[in-house]
This record gives sequence, structure tokens and C-alpha cells, in this order.
Amino acid sequence: MKENNTNTSYTDRESYYSVRAASLKADIARLKRHSRICVVVGLAAFIAAVAAVATYTVYGGLWWLCCGALLAVGYIVARRLDVICCDRMERQTDLCTVYENELKYLSGDFTPFDDGRRYADTAHPFAYDMDIFGAQSLFHRINRTVTSGGSDRLAAQLSVLPQDREDAENGGFIEGKGSEGKQSEVMRRLCGEIERQREAVDALAGMEPLRTEFISRGVRGHIDTASVKSALSTVKAMEMPGYSHSIVALGLSWASIAGFFAFVLLCIFTSIPSSLAVLWGTANLFIALMLSTGPLKKIGSSAGRLHKELRAYGELVEIIVRHSDSLAMKTDSPRMDSSPVLTAITTDLRHSIGAFDDLRRILDGLDRRGNVLGMIFFDALFLSDIFLVRRFRRWQEAYIGSIDRWIDEVSMTDALVSMSTFRYNEPSAGRAEIVDSIELTYEARGLWHPFLGERAVRNDFTIGDAHYYIVTGANMAGKSTFLRSLGVNYILAMNGMPVFADSFRVSLFSLFSSMRTSDDLAHGISYFNAELLRLRQLIAHCRGHRYTLIILDEILKGTNSLDKLNGSRMFLEAISSLPVSGVIATHDLELSRMADDETGRFHNFCFEIRLSDEITYTYKITPGVARNQNATHLLKGILADVLL
Repeated sequence: MKENNTNTSYTDRESYYSVRAASLKADIARLKRHSRICVVVGLAAFIAAVAAVATYTVYGGLWWLCCGALLAVGYIVARRLDVICCDRMERQTDLCTVYENELKYLSGDFTPFDDGRRYADTAHPFAYDMDIFGAQSLFHRINRTVTSGGSDRLAAQLSVLPQDREDAENGGFIEGKGSEGKQSEVMRRLCGEIERQREAVDALAGMEPLRTEFISRGVRGHIDTASVKSALSTVKAMEMPGYSHSIVALGLSWASIAGFFAFVLLCIFTSIPSSLAVLWGTANLFIALMLSTGPLKKIGSSAGRLHKELRAYGELVEIIVRHSDSLAMKTDSPRMDSSPVLTAITTDLRHSIGAFDDLRRILDGLDRRGNVLGMIFFDALFLSDIFLVRRFRRWQEAYIGSIDRWIDEVSMTDALVSMSTFRYNEPSAGRAEIVDSIELTYEARGLWHPFLGERAVRNDFTIGDAHYYIVTGANMAGKSTFLRSLGVNYILAMNGMPVFADSFRVSLFSLFSSMRTSDDLAHGISYFNAELLRLRQLIAHCRGHRYTLIILDEILKGTNSLDKLNGSRMFLEAISSLPVSGVIATHDLELSRMADDETGRFHNFCFEIRLSDEITYTYKITPGVARNQNATHLLKGILADVLL
């Protein structure tokens, strides 16, 4: 399970990011100098041009007028170069910010990234217990999305497992005659989907320039996908006036424009009064305003207000397609076509570039209408607004049926870019092997929790189908962290992302945990009642899924020891009749006697500590029941001053 080394000769990610950030800062400093030079030159050219024109006015001489004109051109060129410098400086600054944020990630600072706390749900089968959302969470570490649609998709990927999604679509697991064959077919299909996503994640991990440029578009703010889709749905339902479809109306429009310019020429070269040309132009203006103001107002109130977001979507599509074309010409670079998922997305998005470009030009035309004098001029001469309505109607007919799909594909790419950045940033992580077994399979060697990094102690663990593992150990010995390691790595595996294990082999199943039950006094729910409700939810979940792994930390903590022991034993005996495997951490050593059950389905494991003058934590899971506890030992140290 060695890392598939990606795109750069640097094996040290921190060095690579530092070098890139330093290079960009040097480029930004150079651009700032160029910008200052452009400003100074432009200002000097403007002053000199004014002086030249003034000199011509006072003293005459065509030479001064020509100098003034050339200096004016120089001013325009200098201003244009300054705008280009500023645009490039803005882009380089955003790219530099991306590298600096990744350096913060490597140092354990995730504050530049959205933590996804809005997705947190205490009633979720596993997300709350496994720290999927919120500060320092898995989502917080992975997320680099630039669109709200990408963020939503990433959150859905992490919180809805493939087997759960399949069961939800089927209204429950497949059962009845021939169910095993159908279930095997479903498993093969889902395994194929996970493998294709893993290929996409691995391919994008090697495309650092694409990922960085893509992520940089979100440095100054996220794109609101829901608002864009809402506006476009309004646009889709919008009816354009009849003249926008009519060939006759198009012919009359061109005839009116030609007639106007014909009258202008006649007024210049004949005795026809110029008032007729003015009258014709005025008629053109009023016709354009009368026919187009209503439709353009509707377009502007929906798509127009999202001009910035729609332009940003066009830029994201351009980044994807441009980099895919560039990589296709480099035989030694990671290729988009190495992933069927990326190939399909890129091929489809290539057709969308024209759609986003056309829409941008239409919306630019709407913006120019804000200049009243310009609008009057172009409507009078060219019936500009009428042709703008016709262009929008053609765009609507050609593209509106596909644009939702294109936006979804950008959202998918957005989520994949985040996953692949996580893949790139975690070179020590490996790949999971997903098996299409119809029985629950979970085999891990050298497993550790991704939040702990290289300092984590690695453990081997195997979960058998319909078997239960009772884990005992002292406080702080590593039980809860180990349980979360089992769950978080499985979630990563189901999304084609790197897993934190030397080897990791799993089948597809559902996951349910109960580790952080809390009371709800506002609704009159005590801690014990909350535990019962969670266990009821667990049972209902297991009945609705063919395979489930349950991960429990201290069943029935809210009652006395004897009642807790009897209730826990009763619960485990009952749940063992369902298609469930489980790992249960407990301080109740008596619960370990369930391993004496003649079925052989219950097993004891423990995190043992060593007691002497100081407590030694090994954080290694081993077969058996924990013998040493640390509460009394630690309390003696705390109370030492009191007992003197």
C-alpha cells in the first residue's frame, strides 16, 4: 500500500508548498512594481497630452496635436497594462493564499477551511460520533470546495454510505427469492462505483496545477449554487416574446437599421432634412424600448443578479477543460482519461464552455444598459435591445436543458478536488481493498486514527460477520479513539479516499454508532431516556439494512452498575439475532463474560495499562480482559495534598 507519488519531485509537501508560495510572492512583488510604473507613466502621459492639446490651442501647429493624440494613446495603453497587472496580481495572490492555507493544514491549523458544522446532526447514524462535521472534523480537514453545491456533495459523500444510499433507493435491503444473487450484483456495482471514484481521486491528486487554480477561485468567497440553480429554473420557465422567434421580425429589424443608415447618408449627400434621420432613429429607440424593456427586466431580475456567480462557473469549467487539454499533450503527466469519471465530466463540460461564454456576453449586455446614453445610442442606431432578447432566447433554447447537469458536474468535480487534495496531503495513507462479499468483512493491519498523524499507535483488528467484540480498558487507554478509527477509516474507504492503515480490506455494509448520547432538557429528555431512544433508533436502522456494523461506547451509562450490566447483556443478546456485527467498549468487566457464550460469537479485547509510580499507556489492543484500572491511582495523586 505504497503511495502513488504525484506530479512533483518533492516528496515533502511542506517544501513544495513553501517553494511555490515564495515564488508567487516574488511574482506579486514584481507585478506591484510594474503596476506602479504603469500608473506613473499613465499619469505622465495624461498630463503631457493635456499640455500638448493646450499648446496646440494657444499656438497652433499640427505637430502638437499629433503629440497629444499619441500621448493619449500612451495613457490608454498604460491604463490597460495596469489593469492586466492588477488582474494577474489578484490571481497570483489567490494562488499564493491556497499554498499558504495548505501549509497551515500541514501544521495542524484548519481555520482557513469551512468546518461544515451546518451539516452536523446529533441523530445521524454515525456522523456526530465519528467527528465528521464541525471544528477539527474530517470534513474540516478535507474540504476545499469553492461552490455550495460542491460542499453539499462532499458532505453527502461523507455522511451517506453507498450501502445506505442503495437501501434507501430500494426502500430497504433486497430480500426474498433469489435475493442473494441480486445482492451480489448490487455489491459488484457499488464496488465498481467506489473504484471509479478512487481512480478519479488518485488522478486529480497528481494534477496539482488544476487543483490549486480551481481552489483559488474560492479564496474570495463561495459560489452559491442553490441561488444559481433557482435563478436558472426561473429563466427556464420564462417565456420570451413572439418577435424573438420570428424570422419576419428579424428581417424587419435589419430593414429598419438599414433604412436609418440610408437616411443618414441621404441627409449628408442630398438636401433631405436631417430631422428625418433623427425621427427614424427616435422611432427605432422607442420600438426597441417598448418591445424589449419587459423581457430584459425579467432576465435581469433572475440571471442578471447572479452575473458574478455565473461568470465564476464559466471560469471553473474553463479551468477543468484547459488543464485536461494541456495534460493530454504531456505523456509524462497524470491524465484525465485515466479516470472514466473525469473523462465523462470533462467531455460533457467541454460542450458547456460556449454556453457560459454566451451567457456572460448576454449579461454583459444587460450591464451596459445601465449606461443610459449608451443604451439610447445603440438602440437608436442598432436596435440593440431587440437583438439582446433574441440572443437570450437562442441561448435558452440551446442550453437551458443542460445547464443544471453541467452545474452538478462542476459540483462533483469540486468535491473530488477536495478529496484528491486530502489524498495528496496524506502520502503515508494507503488504499483500501473493497471486496464484494455478501458477508461483512473488516480486516485492518496497522490501523490508526487520521487525526493523530504519525504519532498514532497502530493496531491490527479483524471483525467477523455477525461477531461481537467487547473492548475493556482503563480511562484514557485508547478505547474511544480506536472505535473512531474503525469508523472513520471505513467512511474514507467507501469514498475512494486514502485510509490510515498498512492494509485495509472491507466489504460494503451500513454503519451505526452510539458514543456521544446527551440529554435534552429543553424537551424533557433525560440522559437515560436519550440512550434508550438512541438504541431504539439503532434497532430500527439494523432492521432496514442487510449488513450493519455497530460501534458502541458504554451502553446504558445513565443507570446503576447492576442495571447497566443486565440491560447491556439483554441488548447484545437481542441484537445478535439481526444481521449485525459489533464493537462495544465498556468499563464493566462483567460484560466480558458474554465471551463464554457457547455460540462463540462474542470476543474479548482490551487496552491494558501498566501501573507503577507512573501509568504507562500502550494504546495497543490485545485479546483478553483488562486487569488494571487507573481511576483510583489518578485520584490518589489529586487528593495527595488533601490527605496530608
